[in-house]
Amino acid sequence: MPSVWIIEDNPAFRRGIERVLAQHPIFTDIQSFRRCEDALALLSNNPPETILLDIGLPGMDGIEGITRIKQIAPDTTILMLTVFEDDDKIFRAVCAGASGYLLKSEPAKQVIAAIEQALAGGSPMNPRVARRVLEMLTKSAPPRTVPPSPEHDLTDREIAVLELMVDGLARKQIADQLDLNPHTTDYIMRCIYKKLHVNCLASAISIAMKDGIVKR
Repeated sequence: MPSVWIIEDNPAFRRGIERVLAQHPIFTDIQSFRRCEDALALLSNNPPETILLDIGLPGMDGIEGITRIKQIAPDTTILMLTVFEDDDKIFRAVCAGASGYLLKSEPAKQVIAAIEQALAGGSPMNPRVARRVLEMLTKSAPPRTVPPSPEHDLTDREIAVLELMVDGLARKQIADQLDLNPHTTDYIMRCIYKKLHVNCLASAISIAMKDGIVKR
C-alpha cells in the first residue's frame, strides 16, 4: 500500500490532510513535515511513493525541494498542493519534476483521486492549472522541420488517444478508457509521435492544441 508524506507549514491544513489520508484504506505510512529540510533528513532511509508538497515554506521553498527530493528519491511522485497558481511557479514546478499540480481549494476527495492518478502514472492537475500549462506548452512549442499536413493523417483511434493524452491520462488509463490492450496503446502513441514529427508527450500535446487537432 502506498506511503504518503505531506510537507506543509500551515499546521491546521497539514493536520486536516493527514487526517483525511489516514481515513483512506489504501494509504500507509502517512507522515507530515513542516519544512522540506525535515523530510529530506529522512528521505534516503525509506522514501514514500508520493509527497504532497507546498511551495511557500520556511527555509527551502517547495520548488527547490522538488530538485532535492528527486536527487535522493527519483522514483517518488511529487504533487504540488499550494495556493499559488501563477505561471512562473507552475512552470518551474513542472520543469523541476513535479508530477502534478493541485490547489489547496481542491476538495479532499479530489486530492485523494489525484494521488491515485499519479500513482497510476498520470499527471493530475487542477483544471485551471492544466489549461495554463497547455497554453505555456503551445507558446513554447519547438519549431518543426517538417510542415504538418492539414489533417495530420491521424486515424479516429489515434485522435481519441491524443485527446486523452491532452487530458493528462496515463497510458494505462487511456487503455482502460478506450478498452485497448496496453501494448496496442503504446503502438498508437508511437504512431501519433511519428505522424506529428515529435518524440515526447509534451510536444505532442503542444501540437495537438496549437494545430487544433484537439480542442479544449
